Amino acid sequence: MVIINPNNPCGSVYTHEHLAKVAEVARKLGILVIADEVYGNLVFGDTPFVPMGVFGHIAPVLSIGSLSKRWIVPGWRLGWVAVCDPNKILLNTKIIASITNFLNISTDPATFIQGALPHILENTKEDFFKRIIGLLAETSEICYREIKDIKCITCPHKPEGSMFVMVKLNLYLLEGIHDDIDFCCKLAKEESVILCPGSVLGMENWIRITFAIDSSSLLDGLERIKSFCQRHKKKNLLNGH
Repeated sequence: MVIINPNNPCGSVYTHEHLAKVAEVARKLGILVIADEVYGNLVFGDTPFVPMGVFGHIAPVLSIGSLSKRWIVPGWRLGWVAVCDPNKILLNTKIIASITNFLNISTDPATFIQGALPHILENTKEDFFKRIIGLLAETSEICYREIKDIKCITCPHKPEGSMFVMVKLNLYLLEGIHDDIDFCCKLAKEESVILCPGSVLGMENWIRITFAIDSSSLLDGLERIKSFCQRHKKKNLLNGH
């Protein structure tokens, strides 16, 4: 079972209670949990981040982490897999050996990044993370607030973590827009705003918006989306019918 917490693309953060239930289901099914936690600790809502590894005694967990997200270095393609399996199920079934063998034949990240990693993990000050979370909290609030004024999209849930939010595309309000991909292509061409169509994430006619950007650029981008939607609004709606 794979979970993504904090979640990309929805911006949700799972509670301790929910994760405990996930672990219990995995135990009953006799499967492991792969926890994608590359946005770990990038939370700014009411729900704290809980690592899935704390439930490793219930079901074995492979926790995936990354340098690029929490440290905001997207070009540094370096991540890791942590094994949380005190009952040694993955060790005894040789799954850990298989993972190790695969890593030994795969391409590694640049050596200078590997060399820098211990220093980065040990010496990054807490103020750095607080500043990043503060910025994301501010821009997520702006994003959620401004989306309410854009009638052609609807945000069902305020983001609490990661850098993204998913919004529903209200196609019935738009003229000449066939689906989410059409919307994103025309928006990019007309307004130079790049969004991710939900279809590539398995969510047709949804749109992913990132708020990992300075507030002034975010406001400008959202205003352009609003202008685009107004321009493509169905004519009978423009006439008040």
